[in-house]
Amino acid sequence: MPHPSSHENESLDEYLARQSQRVSDWLERLVPPESAEPSVLHQAMRYSLLAGGKRLRPALCIAAGEAFGAEEAGLLPVACALEMIHTYSLIHDDLPSMDDDDFRRGRPTCHKAFGEANAILAGDALMTLAFRILAVEGILQGRESARLQTIADVSAAAGTPGGMVAGQVLDLEGERHPVGAAGLDRLHAAKTGALLTVSVVAGARCGDVGEEDLGRLRDFGVSLGLAFQIADDILDVTGTSEELGKTPGKDKASGKSTYPALYGLDGSRERARATVQAALLSIAPLGERVERLRQIACFVIDRRK
Repeated sequence: MPHPSSHENESLDEYLARQSQRVSDWLERLVPPESAEPSVLHQAMRYSLLAGGKRLRPALCIAAGEAFGAEEAGLLPVACALEMIHTYSLIHDDLPSMDDDDFRRGRPTCHKAFGEANAILAGDALMTLAFRILAVEGILQGRESARLQTIADVSAAAGTPGGMVAGQVLDLEGERHPVGAAGLDRLHAAKTGALLTVSVVAGARCGDVGEEDLGRLRDFGVSLGLAFQIADDILDVTGTSEELGKTPGKDKASGKSTYPALYGLDGSRERARATVQAALLSIAPLGERVERLRQIACFVIDRRK
């Protein structure tokens, strides 16, 4: 579906800000209010979930969905569910037993604000709520095959053996046993790339997309996920706490395997550019309908946050 005429001339920043607001509005409705018992749990969930940011995964989901004619009532709940899963992973990643971060998006991490136990439970609650939304709210009624496939895809992307949780384990192991180039790609294809990829695929499934185009979008997501992680590793070296909203230099301090450690900054930047080009080539046959996906791909390696 083409972009609405009133938004034809939007810059990418304007587009991302508009989608972020749409997602925030839906999240406000989908997540229990702070007053609902147990109130501390819902306060912690909303504290992390509604903290702002570019909301890249929902934006990818929406851009892919709108490119294939998805309707808001089916698409936005899926985008919100993906943001919930991403946020749960950040809450857990920040814990002392994981990355031990004190700041996220420019303010204290969830466990600093609510305690470790409540942070763990807030992450658990966001993950389970996300799957309820996928089962009940996401994708229009009458599209049960697409709904079930989306739930299966998101489960795989969030879990193991090739999903986000498996990638986090590989990341922790990489602090003790540095990995080579192939191992680093495999680690981040799971930890970062899987959820980015499924964001694109799930969004397109909300619309009228064929298997051939889904394959192109999946290839796009895989390359985009790798480029995103390379750029993230670079920012951890070059960014400031104000730019990142979190503590820079944590990767090096914890001995993590990173692209700058393996390729250097210049080599990492070149690898990021080449990977984005691979992503763009994957969706070249889809034409102008996926222009927003192209713009987001280029933004990924130029962002400062």
